[in-house]
Amino acid sequence: MVKTLAGFGAFGLFWGAWGAALPAVKAEAGVTDAQLGGALLMVGLGALCSMRFTGYLIDRFGGVVLPVAVLLFGACGVLPALAGSPVALGGALFLLGATSGATDVAVNATGSAAEADTGRPLMNLAHGLFSIAVVVASLGTAALRASGAGALPVLGGVFILIALLAAVVLAPGSTHIKPVVAEKAPRRLEPALLVFGGLCALAFVVENAWQSWSAVHLDTTLGAAPALASSAPAVFAAAAATGRISGNALLRRLKPAQLLVAGGVIAAVGSALAAVAGNAWLALVGIAIAGLGTSVCAPTIISMAGAWAGPERRASAISTVTTIAYLGFLLGPAMVGAASSVWSLPTALGGVAVLAVVVAALGPVAGRAETKQPR
Repeated sequence: MVKTLAGFGAFGLFWGAWGAALPAVKAEAGVTDAQLGGALLMVGLGALCSMRFTGYLIDRFGGVVLPVAVLLFGACGVLPALAGSPVALGGALFLLGATSGATDVAVNATGSAAEADTGRPLMNLAHGLFSIAVVVASLGTAALRASGAGALPVLGGVFILIALLAAVVLAPGSTHIKPVVAEKAPRRLEPALLVFGGLCALAFVVENAWQSWSAVHLDTTLGAAPALASSAPAVFAAAAATGRISGNALLRRLKPAQLLVAGGVIAAVGSALAAVAGNAWLALVGIAIAGLGTSVCAPTIISMAGAWAGPERRASAISTVTTIAYLGFLLGPAMVGAASSVWSLPTALGGVAVLAVVVAALGPVAGRAETKQPR
């Protein structure tokens, strides 16, 4: 359990610092907005290339993969601060994405194994800690940037913290987590994994749509003051952390599919309210409600996938689900942007509410899939 929480905390520390340090990375690399956008695509490409392979490594070598992946992730996190050209930045971000994808699979697989070993829900709590770490690291980095710190001191400092966590918390005893390998791995993708992965992708579309577009919605649609508009992602992240920690407690009384349905319904209500709100404060309330609801969806689905797979295929199943789901995470903001160019941003965000309804409607399908063991 401690390793899971430490892994998610390390993961959140970097990504919270990254968002706040990105302007410094851009300036020090000497790239334009267009070049930065192209380089950032390499993060997603690198993650997609590494996720499935990491699942295989965990099933083959066991718990030792987690500290190695986290340490490599922290080290690669420093590379963008050293880039001096668009090509170098793109290469650095590909390596960052590859190690980020590996870490994502490793922490989720470790969390799923801990749930199976202890019989207690953990995944929502761990994802909640990730959200808290993002907020703390983002605020800390903002303070460092205000004092004049550049990208290298910030990302280098984060690497030191991550390396300490990997050495002190994650590495000790990691070799005692034994790999369990199935006698013969299946050659085809089972329908249950498509259900879990597709549903998780929809949940990520809803989540990342509000994380990426909430500030723009308040600014351009509702004419909010810059400070108020900029607070929207923080409000969403804080609500997500609250929802995940609360959802973890609710799993003692609810089945995972029931929590998934409830989360989808709450996310739909919040998304609809934020989309149609006539003023920024009401929209912030809707964004917070959407954060509460959507926050429990992805962790619950990943937990269900791990429970479905069993010990022989847990890491491979989670890597498959997270790879499919990551496509939704990457495409969500772009889909909202495309829809808003055809209709309007409020209409596009209203479509996000519809997707949340779909997540709620398909929750029982995921629940039934969880009960059918893999062949």
